[in-house]
Amino acid sequence: MKISHTILVLCLLWGAQQTTAQTQEHEVREVVNRFFEGMNKGDTVLLKSACMSNMVLQTCKTDSTGAVKTVKTDSFSEFVSLIGAPRKNEIEERITFGKVLVEELLASVWAPYTFYLNGDVSHTGTNSFQLVRTSDGWKIQYIIDTRRR
Repeated sequence: MKISHTILVLCLLWGAQQTTAQTQEHEVREVVNRFFEGMNKGDTVLLKSACMSNMVLQTCKTDSTGAVKTVKTDSFSEFVSLIGAPRKNEIEERITFGKVLVEELLASVWAPYTFYLNGDVSHTGTNSFQLVRTSDGWKIQYIIDTRRR
């Protein structure tokens, strides 16, 4: 009788941990989706609500052979200004969630994407997000991406 009670308690604890992990993963996905919703709509308030104020944006630049030539760092404030500026062209970045890892205060998201310019594919690549859990919830601290034509 004692063994089955112990097994039941362990199963309940494991189930509670799984639910918490699923909730945290869902929250992380929502933040990443909010970032892209803001970017795609040109809504800088929505975009910034998903990010730390000192967020780092980087892109792996490649040479003609596809080897990494440099890693370019962009200013977050300039990125926000660009997103909020009137547009001549329609942009949309669509992601798919690859792997989402969550551990207490940190989360990592691997998200392949396709970037559209006026409805046509401009380029593809992969985004890697690093998020931190703050008193205001999950926030994006770092994004690095690749770009392929």
